Amino acid sequence: MDGILNILKPAGMTSFDVVACLRGLLGIKKIGHAGTLDPMAVGVLPVCTGRATKAIEFMMDKDKLYRAELRLGVTTDTQDSTGNVLSTCDVVCSDEEIEKAVASFEGKYMQLPPMYSALRVEGKRLYELAREGTRVERKPREIEIYSSRMLYINRSDGVRVLLDVHCSKGTYIRTLCADIGQRLGCGGHMSFLLRQRAGAFDIDSAYTLEQLSDMKEKGQVANAFSKVDYIFMELDSITLDETQEKRFRNAVAIDVSANIDSGEIPGYKGRHDKKYQVRVYSLEGNFIALGFLQPIEDKTYLKVRKFF
Repeated sequence: MDGILNILKPAGMTSFDVVACLRGLLGIKKIGHAGTLDPMAVGVLPVCTGRATKAIEFMMDKDKLYRAELRLGVTTDTQDSTGNVLSTCDVVCSDEEIEKAVASFEGKYMQLPPMYSALRVEGKRLYELAREGTRVERKPREIEIYSSRMLYINRSDGVRVLLDVHCSKGTYIRTLCADIGQRLGCGGHMSFLLRQRAGAFDIDSAYTLEQLSDMKEKGQVANAFSKVDYIFMELDSITLDETQEKRFRNAVAIDVSANIDSGEIPGYKGRHDKKYQVRVYSLEGNFIALGFLQPIEDKTYLKVRKFF
Protein backbone atom coordinates (compact mmCIF):
# COMPACT_ATOMS: atom_id res chain seq x y z
CA MET A 1 0.00 0.00 0.00
CA ASP A 2 1.65 3.21 -1.21
CA GLY A 3 0.40 6.61 -0.12
CA ILE A 4 0.18 9.29 2.55
CA LEU A 5 -2.07 9.30 5.60
CA ASN A 6 -3.04 12.55 7.30
CA ILE A 7 -3.13 11.51 10.96
CA LEU A 8 -4.60 13.51 13.84
CA LYS A 9 -2.03 12.73 16.53
CA PRO A 10 -3.47 12.63 20.05
CA ALA A 11 -1.73 14.00 23.13
CA GLY A 12 0.41 11.53 25.06
CA MET A 13 1.73 9.59 22.07
CA THR A 14 5.10 10.10 20.43
CA SER A 15 5.23 10.33 16.64
CA PHE A 16 7.00 6.96 16.68
CA ASP A 17 4.12 5.51 18.74
CA VAL A 18 1.70 6.58 16.01
CA VAL A 19 3.84 4.96 13.30
CA ALA A 20 4.12 1.74 15.33
CA CYS A 21 0.36 1.67 15.84
CA LEU A 22 -0.28 2.11 12.11
CA ARG A 23 2.32 -0.51 11.23
CA GLY A 24 0.39 -3.04 13.31
CA LEU A 25 -3.04 -1.87 12.18
CA LEU A 26 -2.26 -1.88 8.46
CA GLY A 27 0.36 -4.62 8.35
CA ILE A 28 2.80 -2.32 6.55
CA LYS A 29 6.55 -2.59 7.15
CA LYS A 30 7.73 0.40 5.12
CA ILE A 31 6.25 3.37 6.95
CA GLY A 32 7.46 6.65 8.44
CA HIS A 33 6.24 10.08 9.54
CA ALA A 34 7.11 13.41 7.97
CA GLY A 35 7.85 15.69 10.90
CA THR A 36 8.03 14.96 14.63
CA LEU A 37 5.38 16.22 17.03
CA ASP A 38 6.21 16.25 20.75
CA PRO A 39 4.16 13.84 22.92
CA MET A 40 2.17 16.70 24.50
CA ALA A 41 1.30 18.15 21.08
CA VAL A 42 -1.75 17.27 19.01
CA GLY A 43 -2.60 17.75 15.36
CA VAL A 44 -1.51 16.95 11.84
CA LEU A 45 1.09 14.21 11.44
CA PRO A 46 1.57 13.06 7.82
CA VAL A 47 2.58 9.39 7.62
CA CYS A 48 3.98 7.85 4.43
CA THR A 49 3.77 4.19 3.45
CA GLY A 50 5.46 2.06 0.81
CA ARG A 51 7.00 3.98 -2.08
CA ALA A 52 5.57 7.21 -0.70
CA THR A 53 8.26 7.13 2.02
CA LYS A 54 10.55 8.53 -0.69
CA ALA A 55 8.58 11.77 -0.38
CA ILE A 56 9.39 12.33 3.30
CA GLU A 57 12.49 14.41 2.56
CA PHE A 58 10.38 16.81 0.47
CA MET A 59 7.53 16.97 2.98
CA MET A 60 9.91 17.90 5.79
CA ASP A 61 10.76 21.08 3.88
CA LYS A 62 7.16 22.32 3.83
CA ASP A 63 5.80 25.17 5.94
CA LYS A 64 3.75 24.57 9.08
CA LEU A 65 0.85 26.30 10.83
CA TYR A 66 0.44 26.04 14.61
CA ARG A 67 -1.88 27.23 17.34
CA ALA A 68 -0.11 27.48 20.68
CA GLU A 69 -0.71 28.69 24.20
CA LEU A 70 2.07 30.67 25.87
CA ARG A 71 2.09 30.78 29.67
CA LEU A 72 3.92 33.93 30.73
CA GLY A 73 5.77 34.32 34.03
CA VAL A 74 6.88 30.69 34.35
CA THR A 75 9.95 29.12 32.73
CA THR A 76 10.72 25.39 32.56
CA ASP A 77 13.74 23.32 31.61
CA THR A 78 11.92 21.84 28.59
CA GLN A 79 10.33 25.14 27.52
CA ASP A 80 6.91 23.47 27.79
CA SER A 81 4.50 22.39 30.54
CA THR A 82 6.03 18.90 30.88
CA GLY A 83 9.26 20.22 32.37
CA ASN A 84 10.49 21.28 35.79
CA VAL A 85 9.83 24.88 36.77
CA LEU A 86 13.00 26.97 36.73
CA SER A 87 11.61 30.38 37.65
CA THR A 88 8.42 32.34 38.27
CA CYS A 89 7.83 36.03 37.80
CA ASP A 90 4.97 38.51 38.06
CA VAL A 91 3.70 39.56 34.65
CA VAL A 92 3.19 43.32 34.44
CA CYS A 93 3.03 43.59 30.64
CA SER A 94 0.01 45.17 29.01
CA ASP A 95 -1.99 43.40 26.32
CA GLU A 96 -0.53 45.78 23.75
CA GLU A 97 3.04 45.00 24.83
CA ILE A 98 2.39 41.27 24.61
CA GLU A 99 0.80 41.56 21.17
CA LYS A 100 3.76 43.62 19.96
CA ALA A 101 6.27 41.05 21.30
CA VAL A 102 4.41 38.18 19.62
CA ALA A 103 4.48 39.98 16.25
CA SER A 104 8.10 41.10 16.65
CA PHE A 105 9.43 37.64 15.77
CA GLU A 106 8.01 37.72 12.25
CA GLY A 107 10.72 37.31 9.65
CA LYS A 108 13.95 35.36 9.79
CA TYR A 109 15.75 34.87 13.08
CA MET A 110 18.44 32.65 14.56
CA GLN A 111 16.74 30.18 16.89
CA LEU A 112 18.69 28.09 19.40
CA PRO A 113 17.39 24.48 19.39
CA PRO A 114 16.28 23.36 22.87
CA MET A 115 18.22 20.73 24.81
CA TYR A 116 15.04 18.66 25.00
CA SER A 117 14.82 17.95 21.27
CA ALA A 118 15.39 15.06 18.88
CA LEU A 119 18.43 16.62 17.23
CA ARG A 120 21.53 14.44 17.32
CA VAL A 121 24.96 15.38 18.65
CA GLU A 122 27.68 12.78 18.12
CA GLY A 123 25.06 10.07 17.60
CA LYS A 124 22.96 10.89 20.66
CA ARG A 125 19.64 12.68 20.85
CA LEU A 126 19.80 15.99 22.70
CA TYR A 127 16.92 14.97 24.97
CA GLU A 128 18.88 11.86 26.00
CA LEU A 129 21.84 14.03 26.99
CA ALA A 130 19.52 16.44 28.81
CA ARG A 131 18.01 13.60 30.86
CA GLU A 132 21.52 12.56 31.84
CA GLY A 133 22.16 16.08 33.08
CA THR A 134 24.57 16.85 30.24
CA ARG A 135 24.30 20.15 28.42
CA VAL A 136 26.06 20.64 25.11
CA GLU A 137 26.64 23.72 23.03
CA ARG A 138 24.14 24.07 20.20
CA LYS A 139 24.42 26.28 17.17
CA PRO A 140 21.53 28.65 16.41
CA ARG A 141 19.71 27.85 13.18
CA GLU A 142 18.01 30.29 10.85
CA ILE A 143 14.26 29.78 10.72
CA GLU A 144 11.50 32.02 9.41
CA ILE A 145 8.26 33.10 11.02
CA TYR A 146 5.92 34.07 8.19
CA SER A 147 3.30 35.33 10.61
CA SER A 148 2.90 35.39 14.40
CA ARG A 149 -0.48 36.60 15.59
CA MET A 150 -1.96 36.91 19.06
CA LEU A 151 -5.59 35.71 19.25
CA TYR A 152 -6.43 36.55 22.86
CA ILE A 153 -5.09 36.81 26.42
CA ASN A 154 -6.57 35.03 29.45
CA ARG A 155 -5.57 36.53 32.81
CA SER A 156 -7.91 34.44 34.99
CA ASP A 157 -5.25 31.79 35.76
CA GLY A 158 -1.88 33.43 35.36
CA VAL A 159 -1.31 35.06 31.98
CA ARG A 160 -2.00 32.78 29.04
CA VAL A 161 -1.65 33.93 25.44
CA LEU A 162 -3.19 32.08 22.50
CA LEU A 163 -1.33 32.60 19.24
CA ASP A 164 -1.24 31.35 15.66
CA VAL A 165 2.18 30.86 14.07
CA HIS A 166 2.94 30.18 10.40
CA CYS A 167 6.57 29.13 10.10
CA SER A 168 9.30 27.38 8.15
CA LYS A 169 10.65 23.90 8.74
CA GLY A 170 12.87 23.46 11.78
CA THR A 171 10.98 25.94 13.95
CA TYR A 172 10.51 25.02 17.62
CA ILE A 173 7.30 26.67 18.82
CA ARG A 174 8.17 26.10 22.49
CA THR A 175 11.45 27.93 21.92
CA LEU A 176 9.55 30.74 20.23
CA CYS A 177 7.28 30.92 23.29
CA ALA A 178 10.31 31.04 25.59
CA ASP A 179 11.90 33.73 23.42
CA ILE A 180 8.73 35.85 23.51
CA GLY A 181 8.67 35.54 27.31
CA GLN A 182 12.32 36.51 27.51
CA ARG A 183 11.74 39.55 25.31
CA LEU A 184 8.93 40.65 27.62
CA GLY A 185 11.25 40.25 30.63
CA CYS A 186 9.03 37.79 32.51
CA GLY A 187 9.87 34.47 30.86
CA GLY A 188 7.40 31.93 29.61
CA HIS A 189 6.78 28.44 28.30
CA MET A 190 4.47 26.66 25.86
CA SER A 191 1.48 25.09 27.62
CA PHE A 192 -0.41 23.77 24.57
CA LEU A 193 0.39 23.03 20.92
CA LEU A 194 -1.84 22.16 17.98
CA ARG A 195 -0.39 21.65 14.51
CA GLN A 196 -3.13 22.87 12.19
CA ARG A 197 -1.34 22.27 8.92
CA ALA A 198 1.83 20.64 7.60
CA GLY A 199 2.42 21.46 3.95
CA ALA A 200 -0.61 20.30 1.96
CA PHE A 201 -2.26 18.49 4.89
CA ASP A 202 -4.63 20.30 7.24
CA ILE A 203 -6.47 19.33 10.38
CA ASP A 204 -9.92 19.36 8.75
CA SER A 205 -9.02 16.33 6.62
CA ALA A 206 -7.04 14.43 9.29
CA TYR A 207 -8.04 10.97 10.55
CA THR A 208 -7.85 9.74 14.12
CA LEU A 209 -6.36 6.30 14.78
CA GLU A 210 -9.81 5.16 15.90
CA GLN A 211 -11.34 6.26 12.59
CA LEU A 212 -8.71 4.37 10.63
CA SER A 213 -9.27 1.25 12.71
CA ASP A 214 -12.99 1.46 11.98
CA MET A 215 -12.32 1.99 8.26
CA LYS A 216 -10.00 -1.02 8.25
CA GLU A 217 -12.76 -3.23 9.68
CA LYS A 218 -15.15 -1.99 6.99
CA GLY A 219 -12.61 -2.47 4.18
CA GLN A 220 -12.51 1.28 3.48
CA VAL A 221 -9.05 2.23 4.73
CA ALA A 222 -7.72 2.75 1.18
CA ASN A 223 -9.99 5.82 0.99
CA ALA A 224 -7.88 7.53 3.67
CA PHE A 225 -4.71 7.52 1.57
CA SER A 226 -3.55 10.43 -0.59
CA LYS A 227 -1.41 9.67 -3.62
CA VAL A 228 2.20 10.76 -3.35
CA ASP A 229 1.91 13.37 -6.12
CA TYR A 230 -0.62 15.25 -3.95
CA ILE A 231 2.23 17.01 -2.16
CA PHE A 232 3.60 18.36 -5.44
CA MET A 233 0.35 19.74 -6.86
CA GLU A 234 1.66 23.31 -6.82
CA LEU A 235 4.14 22.28 -9.55
CA ASP A 236 3.48 22.12 -13.28
CA SER A 237 3.25 18.66 -14.82
CA ILE A 238 4.61 17.05 -17.97
CA THR A 239 3.45 13.86 -19.70
CA LEU A 240 5.94 11.64 -21.53
CA ASP A 241 5.21 9.43 -24.50
CA GLU A 242 6.35 5.80 -24.41
CA THR A 243 9.74 6.47 -26.01
CA GLN A 244 10.46 9.41 -23.71
CA GLU A 245 9.35 7.46 -20.66
CA LYS A 246 11.63 4.52 -21.43
CA ARG A 247 14.66 6.80 -21.81
CA PHE A 248 13.70 8.83 -18.76
CA ARG A 249 13.41 5.72 -16.57
CA ASN A 250 16.99 4.93 -17.58
CA ALA A 251 18.01 8.34 -16.17
CA VAL A 252 18.60 9.80 -19.65
CA ALA A 253 17.98 13.55 -20.01
CA ILE A 254 14.96 14.02 -22.30
CA ASP A 255 14.56 16.85 -24.81
CA VAL A 256 11.15 18.32 -23.95
CA SER A 257 11.41 21.50 -26.01
CA ALA A 258 8.33 20.47 -28.02
CA ASN A 259 6.31 19.97 -24.82
CA ILE A 260 7.21 23.47 -23.71
CA ASP A 261 6.50 25.02 -27.12
CA SER A 262 3.02 23.47 -27.01
CA GLY A 263 2.29 25.31 -23.75
CA GLU A 264 2.24 22.18 -21.58
CA ILE A 265 4.29 23.89 -18.87
CA PRO A 266 2.83 27.42 -18.60
CA GLY A 267 4.87 28.44 -15.57
CA TYR A 268 8.24 27.82 -17.18
CA LYS A 269 10.00 31.05 -18.17
CA GLY A 270 12.86 29.63 -20.18
CA ARG A 271 16.53 29.58 -19.36
CA HIS A 272 16.09 31.94 -16.41
CA ASP A 273 14.27 29.14 -14.56
CA LYS A 274 17.24 26.92 -13.79
CA LYS A 275 16.20 23.51 -12.40
CA TYR A 276 12.49 24.31 -12.63
CA GLN A 277 10.72 21.41 -10.89
CA VAL A 278 7.86 19.48 -12.50
CA ARG A 279 5.69 16.42 -11.88
CA VAL A 280 6.37 13.71 -14.47
CA TYR A 281 3.61 11.35 -15.69
CA SER A 282 3.24 8.47 -18.12
CA LEU A 283 0.64 8.45 -20.92
CA GLU A 284 -1.51 6.27 -18.63
CA GLY A 285 -1.53 9.05 -16.03
CA ASN A 286 0.80 7.32 -13.58
CA PHE A 287 3.07 9.54 -11.51
CA ILE A 288 6.64 8.58 -12.38
CA ALA A 289 8.95 11.07 -10.75
CA LEU A 290 9.78 14.54 -9.61
CA GLY A 291 11.90 16.06 -12.33
CA PHE A 292 13.48 19.37 -13.25
CA LEU A 293 13.99 21.30 -16.47
CA GLN A 294 17.42 22.43 -17.52
CA PRO A 295 18.09 24.69 -20.51
CA ILE A 296 21.13 23.67 -22.56
CA GLU A 297 21.94 25.91 -25.53
CA ASP A 298 18.67 26.31 -27.49
CA LYS A 299 16.89 23.28 -26.02
CA THR A 300 15.30 22.34 -22.70
CA TYR A 301 15.92 18.97 -21.12
CA LEU A 302 14.04 17.06 -18.45
CA LYS A 303 16.14 15.35 -15.79
CA VAL A 304 15.07 13.21 -12.87
CA ARG A 305 15.29 14.37 -9.28
CA LYS A 306 13.51 11.46 -7.61
CA PHE A 307 11.65 8.41 -8.94
CA PHE A 308 8.52 7.22 -7.14
